[in-house]
Amino acid sequence: MRRLLVLLLPLVLFACSAPSPPVARTALKTVGYFTDWGVYGRDFQVKDLDTSGAAGRLTHLVYAFGKVDGGRCAAADTWADYQKTMPAADSVDGVADQPTSPLKGNFGQLRKLKARHPGLRVIWSFGGWNGSGGFTAAARDPQAFAASCKSLVGDARWAGVFDGVDIDWEYPNACGLTCDSSGPSGLDRVLGALRSAFGPRALITAAVPADPGKLGKTDYRAAARSADWLGAMTYDYFGTGADGGGDDESDRHRVEPHAALNAYAGIPRQSANATATIDELLGAGIPPAKILLGIPFYGRGWTGVTADPPGAGATGPADGRYEKGLEDYEILATRCPPTGTVGGTAYARCGSQWWSYDTPQTIKTKMAYARKKSLGGAFAWELSGDTPHSDLLNAVASGLAAQP
Repeated sequence: MRRLLVLLLPLVLFACSAPSPPVARTALKTVGYFTDWGVYGRDFQVKDLDTSGAAGRLTHLVYAFGKVDGGRCAAADTWADYQKTMPAADSVDGVADQPTSPLKGNFGQLRKLKARHPGLRVIWSFGGWNGSGGFTAAARDPQAFAASCKSLVGDARWAGVFDGVDIDWEYPNACGLTCDSSGPSGLDRVLGALRSAFGPRALITAAVPADPGKLGKTDYRAAARSADWLGAMTYDYFGTGADGGGDDESDRHRVEPHAALNAYAGIPRQSANATATIDELLGAGIPPAKILLGIPFYGRGWTGVTADPPGAGATGPADGRYEKGLEDYEILATRCPPTGTVGGTAYARCGSQWWSYDTPQTIKTKMAYARKKSLGGAFAWELSGDTPHSDLLNAVASGLAAQP
C-alpha cells in the first residue's frame, strides 16, 4: 500500500493544479506518433505536444517504439522512456524530475500530459522498420508474447499511462529490413492473443503496408477482427532508394511524389497512391471504420533536378538534417515552399532540389476523402515534423471534423 501511495502522489499533486479544459474532438480518430528518439537531436519533448496545441487535437497518441526481443515485449530505450531526469523547462507541468521521482523520462511526462488532457488515450507501439525482426518469434508463441506485453504495459512504475499496444510489424509474411515467413495468419494470431490478454476495453492496433504485394501476403481481414484499427502507411510510395523510401533503386534518379492521394498522368506504378491502397484494404473486406489513412509530416527529396514536373531526372537524394532524402515539413515549408500539386499532394522545386510533401491544404483534401470513404480517421507519422503551432495536425483534426 505504501508503494501505491508513493506512485499516486504525483498524480494527486498534479491534479490540484488547474488542467486545461477538455477540447472538443471529432468522433473520428486523430492519431499521432511520438518517437522516443525525438527527445535527443530533434529536442522534441512530450511538453511540446501540450504547448503546440497538439495534445488538445489528438484523440490518440502512439509512443514509438518498444522492441520485440526473443518474441517478448521490452522497452527499447530505457533512458528516454523512464530514466531520464526531465528539467523543469522540458516538463509538462513545469516541475523538474527529482532523482528520487518514482517515474521519470517520457513515461513520467506522458502521465502528466494525460492528467492535463483527460480525453487523450496513449498507446505503446512495438516494432517499426528497425525493430520488426522479433515478431517472427512472437508469432510462433503469440500467447507468451501477449502475456509479456501485458506485464510490461502494466508495470507498477507506469501503470495507467498506456491504454493499449500498437503492432508495427514491417512486414508479416513478407520482407522489410528482415524477412518473415510466419504465414498469412501470423498477424492475426498475434493480435488475437493480445486481445485475449488485454481484454475488450484495451486498444489493440496495427500498422499495415501500402504495397499491394505485401498486403497480399497477410490475411488483414482476419487481423482486423481483433484490432480497433489498422493504420495504412500511405506514404513512401517513392523515395530516394537507399534511404528506405520507394520500391527500387531507380527511384533515386526520378522524382515522384511519395504520398499521392490518387494516380496522376505518368505515374510509374498505378498502385503507388493512397486511393489504391485503401481500395485494396476495402476490397479485402476490412470495415472502413477500422482503417486509418496515414499522413506523413515530412517530405522526400532529390537533387540534381532541372525540371518541375514529376518524372524529371535527378542525380540522387537531397540533403536532410538527419537523413539524406528526407526533411521535416516545418523546415520545407519555409526553405522550399510548394510550387505545385499533383495527385492530391504538393511538390516543390527550389534550385536543383525537388521535394514532395503534404501541406495543410492537401491534408484537408485527404481528410475529405477519408470522410467520403467512411474511414475511421487518420494518423500522422510523426509529430516532430510539424510546425510549433501544429499546422499539419490542425488540418487533420479540422478536416476530419468538417461537415460534408
